[in-house]
Amino acid sequence: MSRRFSALLALVLVLFTKALAEERSISWQPWSDSVFVQAKSEGRFVLLDLGTVWCHWCHVMEEVTYRDPSVIKLVGKRYIAIRVDADARPDLSNRYEDYGWPATIVFNSDGTEIVKRRGYLPPDQMASMLQAIIDDPSPGPSVVPETPIVQGGETALEASRKNDLRQILIDSYDAENQGWGTAQKFLDWDTLEYCLAETERGGNRIFERMARETLAAQLNLLDPAWGGVYQYSTDGDWKHPHFEKIMQMQAEDLRIYALAYALWHDAVYLRAAERIRGYLKNFLTSPEGAFYTSQDADLIDGQHAGDYFHLGDGDRRKLGIPRIDTHVYARENGWAINALAVVYSATGERECLDDAIRAADWIGEHRALGKGGFRHDASDPAGPYLGDTLSMGRAFLALYACTGDRAWLQKAAAAVLFIAQNFEAAAGYVTSGNIGRLESHPQLDENIGVVRLANLLGHYTGNPTDKEVAERGMRYLAAPGATDHRGYLVAGVLLADQEMTSSPLHITVVGRKDDPKAQELFTAAIRQPTTYKRIEWLDPREGALPNPDVEYPAMSKAAAFLCTNQACSAPAFAVSDLIDRISRRSEEK
Repeated sequence: MSRRFSALLALVLVLFTKALAEERSISWQPWSDSVFVQAKSEGRFVLLDLGTVWCHWCHVMEEVTYRDPSVIKLVGKRYIAIRVDADARPDLSNRYEDYGWPATIVFNSDGTEIVKRRGYLPPDQMASMLQAIIDDPSPGPSVVPETPIVQGGETALEASRKNDLRQILIDSYDAENQGWGTAQKFLDWDTLEYCLAETERGGNRIFERMARETLAAQLNLLDPAWGGVYQYSTDGDWKHPHFEKIMQMQAEDLRIYALAYALWHDAVYLRAAERIRGYLKNFLTSPEGAFYTSQDADLIDGQHAGDYFHLGDGDRRKLGIPRIDTHVYARENGWAINALAVVYSATGERECLDDAIRAADWIGEHRALGKGGFRHDASDPAGPYLGDTLSMGRAFLALYACTGDRAWLQKAAAAVLFIAQNFEAAAGYVTSGNIGRLESHPQLDENIGVVRLANLLGHYTGNPTDKEVAERGMRYLAAPGATDHRGYLVAGVLLADQEMTSSPLHITVVGRKDDPKAQELFTAAIRQPTTYKRIEWLDPREGALPNPDVEYPAMSKAAAFLCTNQACSAPAFAVSDLIDRISRRSEEK
């Protein structure tokens, strides 16, 4: 056999093997508008598999459904297959958040939706669906025309709607199993924060009881070996966890337990916060101090890991550690930075503040776009996205509130201005200003975040533009239909309305920042158990505060002032005096 013939035979074998492998697997492509051009020219449909790297059922779909020969054959015959990590694409994630994860969306070549399916699809169901679309590509019953939200002129909820939303929270509470939700149990941070606010503001016993019971039940979802919180529990109770650990859950649970500790001084809440904090530090912190995104639910893709997570630390490590998603997203880091700032405010734990500042500096150096905005990852295929700048703006304002360092306030103000210039829509603010094949829509939680950030920022800056940004978002939240189909997840709208219609707790410390007495007063101020507070530090060496709505007298020694409606209390020279004034303010509400 000649060498030339041998080489030719080897090439044929390689090509045959490659073709055979392609027949036995799906060739996935990334999302882009160009796939629809390809689909039109080739007479194909577009199949979108939208999942995450931490999702157990996403792994099962990959290992079982998308390796089924009949599914592979149908996809290869008439579909272009697209796979997207939802954490990497907030625009697609927000658009289809009600369907996953995994979410399965099928489009016609012109971008119209044909089918939207939620969760795991076994091979037979998937194959049946794919064939049915080939036979009749008419949109199915899962594709319901969207009713656009038309914002009106109201920048506050009507009293009747506010009462209705409050009643939803009360009526939806599961008194038997504690918490909210029926099929899934998890700590919804807006709901808990609203309960804490109602307790702090007026001593509402109903909301206090619901908050305490839910916080106690959520302890069941703390990993006993490594700390951190599992995403949720199934079966309507708190004893059937799904083991993925995603950053938003870690950060927001950490923040809520810190707020609960600041309000009730219960060591149980402090220990819970410490266990989440320890997990972040040991598993989701990069060597540079920025934060990773998540940890997988599975040790082996597609295999349930319940037995593994019942093991202790040493036995787990012998088997390996579930995959950690080492992407460093600005949005996830903003969540973590904000939470650490709240923990520092509640406890005085300096390491939390140091870690928050370290991450903020890294993100500022590696994810900033300029003019106040942030990209999601090192590069964004369709960004920038609202969530990244919003999350970092919130983090910057939290850092200003707990340090008095005006550089953080300037960064927060730049973030809000970037939001106003890049994400305004006909109603509220959209996830992405980069409109592609699928039009970007406002997402309720992001608009809640914009309202709360811009409104509080406006109290700090006195800038009317900040107020206008908040009012625009609030008109979206107050519009009829904005909370339709949200179930009990309406507390964020109530929080936004509550803050838009009231003044924050306003405490100003007057004194040099190197004065121990001023430091004591500032520490007492930032420990107040509410997120809706304006805490400032007027060091005479730095000049007037950014919002000079109150004129403070020159002081011969450090003092704190409790202010309301541009009027302030007599100076408090001791922490006990300041706390006494705050207590009297609460009693007068």
